[in-house]
Amino acid sequence: MNLQHLKYFDVLAREQHYTRSSKLLNVTQPSLSNAIASLEDELGITLFEKKGRNVVLTKPGMIFQDYVSRTLGTLDDGIETVTKISKGSGFISFAFLPVLGTTFVPKLVRDFHDANPDKEILFDFHTSSGVTREIVDGIKNMHYDIGISSYLPNEPSVEFLPIAGQELVVIAPLDHPLAQFDAIYLEQTQPYEQIGFSKSSGLRNVIDETFKKNNCSYNIVYEVTVDQVIAGLVSQGFGIAVVPNMYILKHLPLKTIHLKNVMLDRSFYLVTNKEAYLTPAVINFKEFVLAHSDPKEIVY
Repeated sequence: MNLQHLKYFDVLAREQHYTRSSKLLNVTQPSLSNAIASLEDELGITLFEKKGRNVVLTKPGMIFQDYVSRTLGTLDDGIETVTKISKGSGFISFAFLPVLGTTFVPKLVRDFHDANPDKEILFDFHTSSGVTREIVDGIKNMHYDIGISSYLPNEPSVEFLPIAGQELVVIAPLDHPLAQFDAIYLEQTQPYEQIGFSKSSGLRNVIDETFKKNNCSYNIVYEVTVDQVIAGLVSQGFGIAVVPNMYILKHLPLKTIHLKNVMLDRSFYLVTNKEAYLTPAVINFKEFVLAHSDPKEIVY
């Protein structure tokens, strides 16, 4: 069915006059008449009948107009929405590690909105699983447009761009033997039970490799996915842990201990799918993040 013919029908149904309708449509009256006749032939029904110098809808024509009006209205809404998207508005599905949800990401998004006051941009935030593996898989499956996570090797379809860093520290209960120190060597953690990150966490490999490089081992008694949960368990005496130096540590009953002579930190990466189409809004946000971040910046 010809979309143009539907538009002609809609105008004629409202104007009920061929001359006025043809002028509004900027077509000749014979062209309009032929279009309506073609539509009636295709439907096998009469849509208009003459009433003096005007035309009026038949009963089937009235029924058809209701569907046509709604269809054209939906189409117009779709055209308007896609046009806005082409100009940088729209939704951004954004997944990130929960540890960044206190200050880093909220400020980043607020600054982006402030820099684009003329754009209608809505973010769909995702932090449910809290692990890099889930974020990267979501990016690959196009469930998310963009993300911030740790680095994962052997992901050729995913682009990892460093944007910030975070110091890794030892945390211990306040009554723990290590709590008397402000800084220690990594090997001093070996005698004590530790709460480690689960193997699905991007941090697990970083910490494992650091212990190996320093000829150290560590005894993991619990494996946990989320940084904040590890901190909570440590504060209640379940063990010590190596975690990011994050904001929540200042508000829990535990001791934060820096590491001596160990370059132990984690990097955060802006993650996108190399093989997926990115909308202008996502591209603008990606470029904004890269322009306003520093891989050497330490965040909390």
